[in-house]
Amino acid sequence: MKVIGVSGLENSVPFKHANWPGLPEDSYRITQGMDAAAALLIDGRLIAAAEEERFTGRKHTGEFPINAIKFCLQQGGISIEDVDEIAHGFDYTPYRDLYLRDEVSGKLYREVFSREALLQQVQRELPQFPQEKVFSVGHHLAHAASAAYTSGWPECLVVVNDAMGEIESLSVYHFNDGKLQRLRTISANDSIGILYSLVTLHLGFDFNSDEYKIMGLAPYGDPTHYREFFQQTVELRDDGTIRVPILRLNQTREERENYTATRAYLDEHLISRRPSGAPVTEQHQHVAAALQECLERVVFHVCSHFAQQTGLRRVALAGGVALNCTANGKLIRSGIFDEVYVQPVAGDDGTALGAALYRESLASPLANNRMPVPLLGPQYGNDRIHAALQKFEDKIQWRQMDSLDATCNLASKLIAEGRVIAWFRGRMEYGPRALGNRSILADPGHPEMRDRINAMVKKREAFRPFAPACSIEEAHRWFDVAAGTDLPYMISIVDVREEARPLLPAITHVNGSARLQTVSAADNPDFHTLLLAVGKTTGRQMVLNTSFNVKGQPIVNTPEEAIETFLGTGIEFLFLENIYVTRAGT
Repeated sequence: MKVIGVSGLENSVPFKHANWPGLPEDSYRITQGMDAAAALLIDGRLIAAAEEERFTGRKHTGEFPINAIKFCLQQGGISIEDVDEIAHGFDYTPYRDLYLRDEVSGKLYREVFSREALLQQVQRELPQFPQEKVFSVGHHLAHAASAAYTSGWPECLVVVNDAMGEIESLSVYHFNDGKLQRLRTISANDSIGILYSLVTLHLGFDFNSDEYKIMGLAPYGDPTHYREFFQQTVELRDDGTIRVPILRLNQTREERENYTATRAYLDEHLISRRPSGAPVTEQHQHVAAALQECLERVVFHVCSHFAQQTGLRRVALAGGVALNCTANGKLIRSGIFDEVYVQPVAGDDGTALGAALYRESLASPLANNRMPVPLLGPQYGNDRIHAALQKFEDKIQWRQMDSLDATCNLASKLIAEGRVIAWFRGRMEYGPRALGNRSILADPGHPEMRDRINAMVKKREAFRPFAPACSIEEAHRWFDVAAGTDLPYMISIVDVREEARPLLPAITHVNGSARLQTVSAADNPDFHTLLLAVGKTTGRQMVLNTSFNVKGQPIVNTPEEAIETFLGTGIEFLFLENIYVTRAGT
């Protein structure tokens, strides 16, 4: 069976622009259906997956992912006529009558959420594909499937936690014998994800995009200053659920659409809004710290309740909140579970995979294997790379290296000298993290490196930390983890060993933590080879690893984008596979 899963709601943002003109630009992100993606399964095996943003350059786009679909078909060596099903990671059909109760909601349903709207997009882009082969999968069910069927476990608890699905914000499932049984849901009216995003917006960052910045800002603050506010704002209930009364303040259609009553409440009872671009003060740091603490309190409350209720000692996580690395790290260390698995593409782009997996599971039993490092996107051969080099030949010079070992030896020497390099190799990552194939790399031992990359390359806020990528063999030497600990997805926080913190200033956060990625020869042999070479030059098999892009740009996809980004930043050297690129005249 061949199934393509897709995510995103193409008409969501355009509908809001058309029906709520004149809003501040940041309000247009208060919507559903961002992060369109496509994933291809053939006989239950994941062949390819990619976000649409990587092909269009429009970050977080919800547009129908036709470019990602075409890539998946090409990677699978099939045509659209060979595909048995297209599965979409939203299903609003059960809520049709609810939406049709008022004129604006009815229009929203028809133009954005309905099956008919989806079918129009399929017909436009894939006119030969039969409509009866298009299926919708509930959003949280797709999230849950993405985690359960890639966990590698026959049985586990599954917790899906995001801003909202169709009408829910958090769902708990019992996964056993290939089946998902839903145990509990929490309404979007009580969404910790929406609250976190609204406070993110209140602090001057983007809703449904910049929540990770709050996670990075939080360690600078003291949560005690605003702890009482958030304890009153989020009520923990005895049945393992929560209530967020301030989200229920929105009564009118306008208030519900833009959470205006909740935002006014934050103005009055928390702090005044920070305009985008204004200085970040201690007050903002304290709010971020208290908000992060609140989210962790909710995660622990839900997980501990259902762990106790079911007796299950393993949990698989998905949904946008599962991208909160700090909460993940603390949950892993909490002892609530023996094992915690966070699906590495936990956001809405991951529902493309989940929708496909769920539909496949209905047809035949799935082989449940732990998801490998998601290097599932496009790869480019020498012809495409050389064409890109020729396009920029007046601005660059390049040299073909003899082998991977020669490339790694040169790259490791540059890193040891304190240089910043871009590393473009193999298949592009699926998901939000660059895991060694579309990465900017540097030595974590240089004290000025974090500020330098933030200012000259990433062009982003100075408080945001960078992550270390370390060989799995050496991770326990530098971080407070057991030997052999496998953290391949860069999706949880660990403590840097106290004695190592002065040696790793560029990746050690203000609270002594780091978002560790372990790299093994099985996960990514080429990147592992580079880390071994770096170990020979610096004494540690580790690099600072951040995504190959600048602020507001998706992770680079093509060789052309790699060269353009290289030339437009302070990156000093670029490696395209085994080709060493420098600026002309250097």
